[in-house]
Amino acid sequence: MRTPASLSPSSAKSLRVAIVHDWLTVYAGAERVLEQILHCYPQADLYSTVDFLPAAERFFLQGKTVNTSFIQHLPFAKTKYRAYLPLMPLAIEQFDLSPYDLVISSSYAVAKGVITGPDQYHICYCHSPIRYAWDLQHQYLKEARLSHGLRGWIAKYFLHKIRIWDLRTANGVDQFIANSRFIARRIYKVYRRDSVVINPPVSLDSFAISEQKGNFYLTASRLVPYKKIDLIVKAFAQMPNKQLIVIGDGPDYEKIKQIATPNVSLLGYQAFDVLRSHLQQAKAFIFAAEEDFGIAPLEAQACGTPVIAYGKGGVLETIQGLPKDSPTGIFFSEQSEKAIQEAVELFEGLSTPILPSDCRQNAMRFSQERFCEQLKSFVNQAMASFSAKL
Repeated sequence: MRTPASLSPSSAKSLRVAIVHDWLTVYAGAERVLEQILHCYPQADLYSTVDFLPAAERFFLQGKTVNTSFIQHLPFAKTKYRAYLPLMPLAIEQFDLSPYDLVISSSYAVAKGVITGPDQYHICYCHSPIRYAWDLQHQYLKEARLSHGLRGWIAKYFLHKIRIWDLRTANGVDQFIANSRFIARRIYKVYRRDSVVINPPVSLDSFAISEQKGNFYLTASRLVPYKKIDLIVKAFAQMPNKQLIVIGDGPDYEKIKQIATPNVSLLGYQAFDVLRSHLQQAKAFIFAAEEDFGIAPLEAQACGTPVIAYGKGGVLETIQGLPKDSPTGIFFSEQSEKAIQEAVELFEGLSTPILPSDCRQNAMRFSQERFCEQLKSFVNQAMASFSAKL
């Protein structure tokens, strides 16, 4: 390693940095974190197994060229890249990162499996260990209809092999950063490794508080099974006097469309300005997923909008639930239609309404500036300690 004497701003800039992300196909939560990591280290080179980002969503890469793996050029990879998951451990190991002093992997699947040497420092910002290979395996197999049969056994065998590889590659990470205390516990459970928590950033400047609220509830998400949008829609189907707006697209769109009642409006994919406007005007944002962190509920709070959320996972760290002082939302205890309905009724019956100003103030704890300050401080200390041992 080309060891800096200290990590002053000038020496930090001289570090040769590689940033590795699992795959680049959409601008979602993990990519928002990647955007800020790139902002912290503008000199870094970027690697990813594939890069199929639409032109309209490439802005956050800051004009960088993405170094991709051989999977980029395989048949149908643009639409079926997930089908090549069995090849991704091999693909990620082919990146030659030997010229770099510092490697930062942004990983929820395979990125942390890059190979580094003893004179390089590898920090993994872990969004989660591979969910579908560990504690959520049975849920994913069931949702993919792979619980039984020959295809199911093949999938189970592959996930068994992925777990072995995933555990082995954890040894190549020098320091883990978890995006929440919830994920820190999962990292320890899976890898038996401690981690520091640095919460993802929210672009507060992109969201303005609104005191004026409409007469509808909102949920916004990619329409995939674990987001439980169908559960929210079913709950509101039994509350015909309450309006629900759903923003988002995905594999479950047609399924959800079939169960939607007249009081439920499915808007599909919408531009950011439309999403922001609805976040500002909604009575409350409904969130039924068990998320590792969950940026959408924080974006709602940044708009001054309370959140009604399933009380498990990262939201417990980002929402001030009742009976706390200055609450910003309400939790329900199980993923069921009845629990959502009861939470909505509780919200509407509050003697003291949740204040938009309290929601905004809570969201301020998760600013982009705070994220970059914490990340750079952690990296500087880690690199200084590492350099002193060489």
